[in-house]
Amino acid sequence: MARPIFEGSGVAVVTPFTSTGVDYAKLEKLVEFHIKNKSDAIIICGSTGEASTMPDEEHISVIKACVDAVAGRVPVIAGTGSNDTNHGIHLSQEAVKAGADALLVVTPYYNKCTTEGLYRHYKAIAESAEAPIVLYNVPSRTNVNISPDALYRLADIENIVAIKECNLGQVPEILSKVGDRFDFYSGEDGLAVPLASLGGKGVISVVANILPEFMSTMMHAYLKGDTKKARDMQVEIIPMVKAMFCEVNPIPVKEALNILGAGVGPCRLPLCEMSEKNHNYVADVLSKYDTSALTSFFG
Repeated sequence: MARPIFEGSGVAVVTPFTSTGVDYAKLEKLVEFHIKNKSDAIIICGSTGEASTMPDEEHISVIKACVDAVAGRVPVIAGTGSNDTNHGIHLSQEAVKAGADALLVVTPYYNKCTTEGLYRHYKAIAESAEAPIVLYNVPSRTNVNISPDALYRLADIENIVAIKECNLGQVPEILSKVGDRFDFYSGEDGLAVPLASLGGKGVISVVANILPEFMSTMMHAYLKGDTKKARDMQVEIIPMVKAMFCEVNPIPVKEALNILGAGVGPCRLPLCEMSEKNHNYVADVLSKYDTSALTSFFG
């Protein structure tokens, strides 16, 4: 099997918005912060990046800006999922033209397709896009699960190479059916090390927006065999994980970044500002971690 797209911690980076569009200068600065602080990959225009609120032209422009800022230093994985297969094909082709190293393609949402429809959807996108594809399985958001049987069929498609898996309970069954055909990345910050124990290559992380070096160090500790250090770090990060998901992602992580001075702007409707109670909760949790790398970089 080819080398993984990345190993360690890929940050599902937020998109910094203004009242009129995207703050591209701030996006470039976020990229520099993450590269300086050991993020192993940048995931742009995913759920945390609010891609669902972006018109296509803006979506591709943000991917291109990220690719240009990264300048080949780490992989850039671009979110190009859609519940319309033709739209997913278009976004995927345009993201490849923009220079993305790989594509993160979420399951179709709302339509709630059958397993056959899911297979045809991914097959059509994979055959149209000359790039490695990371499947994104997040049933809590889409109400669609990529079952082990579906993955068994998808294993025949050469450029589908990895999975961002949030339904971690099914991973052992997947492995029993497809072995090491796919690389696995945890879609759950709080279960990244447990997935690594099943052969996972890393995490696609929300918490890494705040603590990129911590998340990367935790994952590489496990991958290098220091299981105790990785386990202890996984336990240590749980209060932060809970805070980052106290409201719908990415509301809390954007709030946290703004509290710490990164100035990433608001979420776009239908996401809105968080409650005062949860703002105070997030601020309190942040005070218990060393966020000096972020505050000094954006200060």
